[in-house]
Amino acid sequence: MADSGRPRPADPDAADGRTASPLTVKKRAQQSPGLRAKYQSSAPGHCFKKVTLTKPTFCHGCSDFIWGLVGFLCEVCNFMCHEKCLKTLRTVCTCVAPSLVRVPVAHCFGPAGQKKRFCCVCRKQTEGNTALRCEVCELHVHADCAAFSCADCRSCHLDGTVEQDTFHHHWREGNLASAARCEVCRRSCGSSDVLSGTRCEWCGITSHAACYLSVPPECALGRLRCMLLHPACVRLDSRNFSKMHCYRITESCSHDLDNSDEDPSDGQTAPPDSGKQFLKVFDGDDAVKRGFFRSVPIFRATRNQEVVEAALRAFYLPDDPQDFELQELGSLQRLHSDDILNRNGGPDNRSSLKDGGDAWLLRNKPRDADVIKVYVGWSRSGADFVSVSVSESSVAASVLTEVLSQLDRQDEDVSNFSLMEVCMSSKQVQRQTLTPQEKVLDKLQETRKVSLRQMNQTRFYVVENRNRAVQVSLLIGGLPVMLTKEEYVQLIQEHLAIKSHLVAVSQVYDSQGALVLQITCFSEAERIYMLAKDTSISGKTLTSLVVPEIVHDQLGEDVCPLLVFVNTKSGGLKGRELLYSFRKLLNPHQVFDISNGGPLAGLHTFRQVPRFRILVCGGDGTVGWVLGVLEALRHKLVCWEPPIGIVPLGTGNDLARILRWGPGYSGEDPHHILVSVDEADEVLMDRWTILLDAQDISEDGKDNSFLEPPKIVQMNNYFGLGIDAELSLDFHLAREDDPDKFTSRFHNKGVYVKVGLQKISYTRSLHKELQLQVDAQNVPLPNIEGLIFLNIPSWGSGADLWGSEVDGRYGKPSIDDGLLEVVGVTGVVHMGQVQSGLRSGIRIAQGNYIRLTVSRPIPVQVDGEPWIQPPGHIIISAAGPKVRMLRKSKQKQKKSAAGSRDGRSESPSTRDGGR
Repeated sequence: MADSGRPRPADPDAADGRTASPLTVKKRAQQSPGLRAKYQSSAPGHCFKKVTLTKPTFCHGCSDFIWGLVGFLCEVCNFMCHEKCLKTLRTVCTCVAPSLVRVPVAHCFGPAGQKKRFCCVCRKQTEGNTALRCEVCELHVHADCAAFSCADCRSCHLDGTVEQDTFHHHWREGNLASAARCEVCRRSCGSSDVLSGTRCEWCGITSHAACYLSVPPECALGRLRCMLLHPACVRLDSRNFSKMHCYRITESCSHDLDNSDEDPSDGQTAPPDSGKQFLKVFDGDDAVKRGFFRSVPIFRATRNQEVVEAALRAFYLPDDPQDFELQELGSLQRLHSDDILNRNGGPDNRSSLKDGGDAWLLRNKPRDADVIKVYVGWSRSGADFVSVSVSESSVAASVLTEVLSQLDRQDEDVSNFSLMEVCMSSKQVQRQTLTPQEKVLDKLQETRKVSLRQMNQTRFYVVENRNRAVQVSLLIGGLPVMLTKEEYVQLIQEHLAIKSHLVAVSQVYDSQGALVLQITCFSEAERIYMLAKDTSISGKTLTSLVVPEIVHDQLGEDVCPLLVFVNTKSGGLKGRELLYSFRKLLNPHQVFDISNGGPLAGLHTFRQVPRFRILVCGGDGTVGWVLGVLEALRHKLVCWEPPIGIVPLGTGNDLARILRWGPGYSGEDPHHILVSVDEADEVLMDRWTILLDAQDISEDGKDNSFLEPPKIVQMNNYFGLGIDAELSLDFHLAREDDPDKFTSRFHNKGVYVKVGLQKISYTRSLHKELQLQVDAQNVPLPNIEGLIFLNIPSWGSGADLWGSEVDGRYGKPSIDDGLLEVVGVTGVVHMGQVQSGLRSGIRIAQGNYIRLTVSRPIPVQVDGEPWIQPPGHIIISAAGPKVRMLRKSKQKQKKSAAGSRDGRSESPSTRDGGR
């Protein structure tokens, strides 16, 4: 179990109770920090005491209300429960949670949302406080609690260091919706009042903390299994990169997690009559150097042994208090177990608070021997670790010999194995291989001197020595387009000073101005990664992304993974929340922030996957962006035509409307969106190429001199000239001037209305400035102010511009008929009538080859992207093969909505607040 319930120390009032003296026998494994608790439970680590309840309280074990005045509170982690729940308690205390992590994986902390959540460390509410959440899993913590969480995030890829066996459930405690039901007993297991219940972060099933052990350990990945990228199919060498880098997550959080140890009670002073004081306690030299400490509340007359116990509780250390001592900071004075701390400021009190004696350093007493747990770095049945005794003469080689003997592999050569030290800090998992002659006890003492908390989150692994080649893939973007491979190599050699014997160019995307580097050295990969982000070529800053490798031949035959692109700049904060939700529900390696490097990174990652689908979360412009890049890279993909679904986040969302994905995202459950994508129907859609050839076609320019180079753009929805494009251009300029105001569809449409009212008296006589040919035939234009070419039967946020009237001259419009509908509008009033459904546009023609001659500069727009086009010729023709789109299935969607009422189908995103 990878349980994230790693709470902070209890409130100062929780230290009021006096407990019995500790046993002299050292029982470090699964022992509560400090004194042995008077009230024992079946879960390890807790230190319960009976407390009098002064306000309504709920049990963290069963989530039921605690009737009466008596409850049981863990002095370490604030776990509150009934007396009857002590016997069936399974939720471990924070202090022993690191020992339960099988494969250490660091968290990716970012700013938390505004919804009510409970901190998985201190078990208190995060609303109204500075809080963080992991971008990959369900961990919510206060900023000052993050340092006390251990690295138990989801393992989403293999990096060749520690092997995994059968894919098991990854349980996470708490923050369930109140409607969540237990998979075992079918009773409610969620709560909006306390941190209780557990959930598998892969398949999404929920359970009581006392019931989850009855669930079969193997995880089947749940309803989304067929579209989920299995972690065993993703390889990524990531030793020198944080998980933020591996998942391409922008480090927007300003909190320094390594410097967040300072206790919020810093600066508190006890009331004169409370009899309490606060000691500043540091857990090692590193904390002293950085000036971060924990405030430990004590009485003015307290045994020194009890002060040590309180300090251990503050730092979540499960060790025997007799192994520790407090040293006054800046002196050699120690607190011995027979001393009494006189905090009354007497004349002989050298440790008086007035003299600055309130700062103490928690130290581990020197040891002549110790016992360490050595975890096994390969798949095996039985226990995950073996215990080994070490002395002053023990070296890494002798420890390996003892470990292999206990694993019944004593006949194998010790030189084929290594002892690895792994530090499981919450921000990054750091690994270091010990040399055969390195003394293990000295290593332990050195780590404890630096930080006792770090020692508590450090473990040892026995791993097999392998000569597996390092392969780090970096995607470098922002380069000039359409260069040769030799020119790209020369560019990055000049600006990044790459070492040719360590770096090779494995792929060049000249149309995108990008290339992929294969690097065989971790330090060189890290250097190039960081340097590229600070390098500009031709005034454009380079982008650098770590991309994984998908082992496509290990994908199941029924698996069609989903590649997700989210435009976080669309839809205000909704894009950001969707990105977070899809990372939770799927593998983060299949979810890409399109504003960070564009669609290329995702398409390159999936280039060898034989079958996959794409989900684009954004407006029509984002969909066109993905379709354009897909068209350019089609010949480099094994799957030439992946079908594309849409989550509409833009203002118009016309393409999403006709494919039944709705007029705009309004907070639907992301889990249900993914189910709809899985059940969607595939349809074909035409795409069109527009050639814009700006020439001087006036009588004075009979030589047809070019005004600017010709350009080619792709069109999916519609192409407009005149008043329609001018409104789009004015809106576009207003949004560029103040983009922060354009974060909602309602506001955006209001700006459109305002701009339109300013153009009511607009006259241009567009029919005098254009010459239209449809299928090589001249078509006379009526008196209009705008001309629109439609590929889909939706325009201007859902209006039916072509109309539904039957006309024998034209066929019924369709998105795959190979024809464009040509429609005119007479002005802003006419456009408003079309928007309100009172009128339709003026039908002009229908054809598959359009030629326009423009005599004057004119506003134009393609799928909502406007500009001023100089006079010249415009040619519209079909753009190669049709593209495959996903249309939401009405009948299947009804079935999935009915099935979602079952607790087993309830999505993790619903339990987390329905983001």
